Amino acid sequence: MSEIGDSGLETLKINEQDKKDSDSDSDVSDEEGEEETKLVIPTELNISLNHGSKAVAALAIDPAGARLASGSVDYQVKFWDFAGMDNTLQSFRSLYPCGNNPIKAIAYTATGDSVLIVSGMAQAKVLDRDGHEIMECVKGDQYVVDMARTKGHTAPLTSGCWHPRNREEFLTSAEDGTCRIWTVDKPYNHLKIIKCRSKNGLKTNPTACNYNRDASLVAAACVDGSIQLWDPRRIITSPTLHNREAHQQGSETSCVAFAYLHNWIASRGGDDTVKLWDLRAFKKPLQVKHDLFSRYGSTDCAFSPDDTVLTTGVSLNKGETEGKLYFFDTTTFETVKEIIVADAHVIKTVWHPRLHQIFVSCGNGIVKVFYDEAKSMRGAKLCAGKVRTKTKQVEVVAATQIITPHALPAFKQERSKSMRKKMEKDRLDPIKSHRPDLPIKSGQGGRVAASGSTLSSYVIRNLGLSKKVEDDQDPREAILKYAKEAAENPYWVAPAYSQTQPKPIFRSEEGEENEDEPSNKKMKSQ
Repeated sequence: MSEIGDSGLETLKINEQDKKDSDSDSDVSDEEGEEETKLVIPTELNISLNHGSKAVAALAIDPAGARLASGSVDYQVKFWDFAGMDNTLQSFRSLYPCGNNPIKAIAYTATGDSVLIVSGMAQAKVLDRDGHEIMECVKGDQYVVDMARTKGHTAPLTSGCWHPRNREEFLTSAEDGTCRIWTVDKPYNHLKIIKCRSKNGLKTNPTACNYNRDASLVAAACVDGSIQLWDPRRIITSPTLHNREAHQQGSETSCVAFAYLHNWIASRGGDDTVKLWDLRAFKKPLQVKHDLFSRYGSTDCAFSPDDTVLTTGVSLNKGETEGKLYFFDTTTFETVKEIIVADAHVIKTVWHPRLHQIFVSCGNGIVKVFYDEAKSMRGAKLCAGKVRTKTKQVEVVAATQIITPHALPAFKQERSKSMRKKMEKDRLDPIKSHRPDLPIKSGQGGRVAASGSTLSSYVIRNLGLSKKVEDDQDPREAILKYAKEAAENPYWVAPAYSQTQPKPIFRSEEGEENEDEPSNKKMKSQ
C-alpha cells in the first residue's frame, strides 16, 4: 500500500506540473495571438508608378487587386496590370476617354469588369476592363428649370461611384444640384434623381457622393457644408439623415467614406478638417482633426480593413516641401503614424482590404504603392521583383536546304542600295537610260548620206532590199543590163504578146530618114 501511495503522489505531482506548463503555454499563445491580430500598417516598402507630369486626381483598384486605373487633370486615363508588369512599371493602356476634360473620379464595379469615368463634362462614361467604351450617359436640357424633368445632368460632374452589390447600377453627382442613379442598359434616362436642398430650401451643389456597404443609404456632401443621406429603396423626397453644419459653409467637402463594420462615416472637408461621425447620433461628430490642408476637390480619406485606422493625405501649404500621409486611431483620433510620400500634394488614398496595400496619388503625376513584405500579398509584390529579361535568339542550322519560290533569282527582291550607285548602274544600261543612236563621225550628210542621197534610197536600202544598190549608176543602164537575158529567156511579158506584138523598128544611129516613109508635112507660112 505504501508503494502504491508513493506512486500515486508522484503521478499527481506530474499532472500538476503539466497543468502549470499548459497554462503558461496558453498565456504565451494568447499574447502571440494578440500580436498577430494587431493591425500592421503596410508602409515598409513602396514602388512608384509614373502616370505623367500633372496631378493624379482619380484612382481605383478592382476588387481582386489585379488592375489599377489612374486618371489625371491632363485628361488621361491609364490602366496598370500588376501580373503583366515588370520592374519597369509601364502601363498597358493609355487613353483620353472624355476629350479635353479633367478626370475627377474612377471606380470599378463589384465584379471588376467595368470602370466608371467621371470627368469635367456632364456625361459619365462606362468602360470595360481594357478601356473600350460600353455606354455614355445622356446630357440633360440645360434650359429646363425642374431637374426632375431632364433625362441627365446639365452641369459638370463632381463625383461618382458604383452600387456595392449591383454591377449594373451607379451613382453620379453634378453641379446642377442633383445626384442621379443610372443603369448601364438605360443610358438615355436616369433611374432615380435626388435633389440636394439647403437649409432655406434652395438647391445646393453636391461635391461628393457614396453608397454605404449594403447600399441602404446614399450620402452626399454639399457646398453649404451639409451631409445628407437618403434611402434609395424608397421614394426619395427628403433626407433620411442630415447635418446642416457638418463642415464650413461654402467649403468643398471632397470625400464621404463609410466604415466596413461600424455605423461610422468619415468626411474630408475643404475646411482643413477630417471628421468621424456615428449615424446613430449624427448631430455631433465623434472625432475631429484640424490643420489638414487640402488643395484639391478630390482629396479623400479611407478606413483600414478592420476600421481601427483612418488615413488621409495632406496638400503642400506655402513654404512646405513634404507631402504627408497621416494615420489616425478611430477610437482616440490620435496620430498613429505619419509618412512622407513625396515632395508634392497627396490627393487620393486607397487602402485595399484584400491586398493589404495602400495606393496614394500625388500632385506631381506619381502613384505610390506602399506594401509590407510579410503581410501584403500579390499586387505590387508581383511586379516589384520581376526583372525584365531579353528574349534569347536561338540559332538553328537546317539540315536540308529549302528553296521557296520567292528565294529564286526571278522572284528575289533587290536589296536597298544608295541612290547614287543605282543611278550609275542604270546609266550603263542602254535600255534603262534610253540612250539615243550615236552620230556618224566620218563623211558628210550624216546617216542619210551614208545610206543614200535621198530619203527614199535610205528607206529602200535599209528596210526594203536585202541587196545593196548603187545610187551613183544610171537607171537606164541598170535596166538594159538585163535586156539580152530577157530577150533570150522571156518569162513574164514577151510570151503573152509573142504573136500579136509588131516588130520594133528603131532609127539608125546616123539619123537618116527612111525612103519608104512619107515626108513630114511642113508648117504653112502665113
